[in-house]
Amino acid sequence: MPTQSLSTAISAFGKSCKAKLANPAAAGAPEDQLRAPIEGLFKDLSALIGLPDAAVALVGESTLGALATRPDYAVTVRNALVGFIEVKAPGKGADPRRFSDEHDKKQWTKLKSLPNLLYTDGNSFSLWRDGQPVDKLVELEGDVESAGAKLAAPGTLLPLIADFLRWSPEPPRSVKQLAETAARLCRLLRDEVTEELQRNNPGLTSLAQEWRGLLFPQATDAEFADGYAQAVTFGLLVARAKDIELKSGIDKAALELRKSNSLIGTALRLLTDSPEVQQALDSALRTLARVLDAVDWPTLTKGDVDAWLYFYEDFLAVYDNALRKRTGSYYTPPEVVTAMVRLVDEALRDPALFALPQGLASREVTLADPAVGTGAYLLGAMRSIAQTIEADLGSGAVPGAIASAVERLIGFEMQFGPFAVAQLRLMAEIQTLMGVKDAANLPALLLFITDTLGDPYAAQTQFSALTQPIGESRRQANKIKRDERITVVIGNPPYKEKAKGRGGWIESGSDTNKELPAPMSRWSPPPAWGVSAHAKHLKNLYVYFWRWATLKVFGSGWYAATGQKDEDRAGIVCFITVAGFLNGPGFQRMRDDLRRDCSNIWVIDCSPEGHQPDVPTRIFQGVQQPVCIVLAARPLGKNSKEPAHLRFRSLPLGKREDKFDALAEVSLAGAGWIDGPSGWREPFRAKSRGLWADSMALKDLFVFNSSGVLGGRTWIIAPTRNHFARDGTSLSPRKTPSVRRHCFIRRFATESSRTVIPRRLSPMDWPATKVAR
Repeated sequence: MPTQSLSTAISAFGKSCKAKLANPAAAGAPEDQLRAPIEGLFKDLSALIGLPDAAVALVGESTLGALATRPDYAVTVRNALVGFIEVKAPGKGADPRRFSDEHDKKQWTKLKSLPNLLYTDGNSFSLWRDGQPVDKLVELEGDVESAGAKLAAPGTLLPLIADFLRWSPEPPRSVKQLAETAARLCRLLRDEVTEELQRNNPGLTSLAQEWRGLLFPQATDAEFADGYAQAVTFGLLVARAKDIELKSGIDKAALELRKSNSLIGTALRLLTDSPEVQQALDSALRTLARVLDAVDWPTLTKGDVDAWLYFYEDFLAVYDNALRKRTGSYYTPPEVVTAMVRLVDEALRDPALFALPQGLASREVTLADPAVGTGAYLLGAMRSIAQTIEADLGSGAVPGAIASAVERLIGFEMQFGPFAVAQLRLMAEIQTLMGVKDAANLPALLLFITDTLGDPYAAQTQFSALTQPIGESRRQANKIKRDERITVVIGNPPYKEKAKGRGGWIESGSDTNKELPAPMSRWSPPPAWGVSAHAKHLKNLYVYFWRWATLKVFGSGWYAATGQKDEDRAGIVCFITVAGFLNGPGFQRMRDDLRRDCSNIWVIDCSPEGHQPDVPTRIFQGVQQPVCIVLAARPLGKNSKEPAHLRFRSLPLGKREDKFDALAEVSLAGAGWIDGPSGWREPFRAKSRGLWADSMALKDLFVFNSSGVLGGRTWIIAPTRNHFARDGTSLSPRKTPSVRRHCFIRRFATESSRTVIPRRLSPMDWPATKVAR
């Protein structure tokens, strides 16, 4: 029979706690002894709240305290997950912000992502949602270790527990709010996967091995955990976009999803199919399904496919902003995408280049985005094609043209998150343009989860029936990278400095034929040029993507890289990237190659303010480096002995909106372009004119130049007494200034490997003549 009042329920709880905690035979941590009393308390309190007997269930872990990312209890009401309870030892309190123990602090950073979490140490209770407290902490009157049946509670406890048990997820009010909610839960899932891998969970360990065989052979456990979490999260988002319910379970949603979206559906099923894996990740998986099931897709987006434009960027800002920086994930403003697509279309129509009157809509054009992100460039190309066909043939011809164009628009992406968003946006646009209501009747998109820079000649793995769609996707992607003629490569490739080892086949060559040089070797400057020290700047992700694009579109170095016969190719590469390659000395071979491959190169400087401009002036507000748009075009029959005609222009100084307005007016055939130099290795900048062009170069005025003192050599910037004592020198204040100065120079000249001192100069004279580059 249920307890009749709050006071009798708390009295019974206190009596049970005292008996458990005082029992000399009790084993385990103090919080373990609270398990049975808490379960009894919630049974009594749920009856007081008005919930039927057995409606509330507390599903606990077999041991408490061992896991940093999983709460002690999952709580269900009528078999629906409502929240979690985290139990602490009596005396620790229930405010996780005040915990001093490292385990507890680390756990709180993870658990605060949960939407409904109750903390208790038996003496006090607090309710948290998305890391924020709900009402005030409730403290019992007495101590559970000693009060026994005299334990009492204030009247505020029952409303707090009622609020906890009656929780239900609220549908997000905006796409941005959905991105933030999904990001918090995805982060929790990633942390659970990471912890289970560290515990050598057999289901997840074998799954990680299969993941590497399917997609990314070099993926670390951390990268697998990230990929797993994003694939599941965005798989569930895609399911909701297709009105697939999640309350019946993730496995059922995956089966439904496969009917209309084989790759995401297969990935979701592969990652959650094992009961062992689902049990290990129960708290995060069930919370994701419970929260995302409340998403009403049509209401949220109001039919606007561009509502998802910055979804993944908003997601990353909450999920892992460091990951955003590591992957260079900064998504392109639509004004820039529109301008770049329009300029490519104009170049294709140019009679002197390609003479295709319908531009991107021409059946001869195959377009690829090698880092598709959320699909902005493919979407822009699709809209451009629709506009051309409607203008030329009328709106009735658009559905057929779009169905044909889908077969010529290719996208590669490494991360499941943006891949899923790209699919959502493109499928919604195709449905609109073709007038198709059922997504199952849409033509298949050529979107692939793959490493663009990976080896297209790598041996193919044998796949099971479950993983066959993912394996087939990988095979198709590699076939396109090997064999498909691509006319246009367009996009915003990722930027990542010091990316040595991340360039795949492009950087390191093929494992199947080690006699062939890596494609990037073509851009390594020869020692005779004297710029080898700057070649390190070539090791950047965006440069690897430039090399992939020139190889694929222009056939630049095709025979050397593949062993296959060179053929005359025509096409366009149009990227927006950082601008270091325009004039950096380490990029001379790259500029030489582009001038030989292309007949025309247009360069738009998008950062006339230079490095680290004011944030409101930046095209990408999170990127401090100067950026540029470069369109390089090669027609058939290009003579490699004639350098490309280089044209240059800058966007105006000022806010990014002013730059967008100016960009909208740019035309390849219009005014405002300045001719650039024609020397093979010269910068991709405007040609110098007047007195400045006739003046002697600054470097020619000095006997030598060097990089100067590097920040990493801290001893010479802030030397200690020991550095100089090792060779008998001293900087003692008792020494005269001239002696101390001589000792310092002597030590510097001996130790520094970065500075060259002309032998005809004495060390005492050297500081007055040194010039740092």
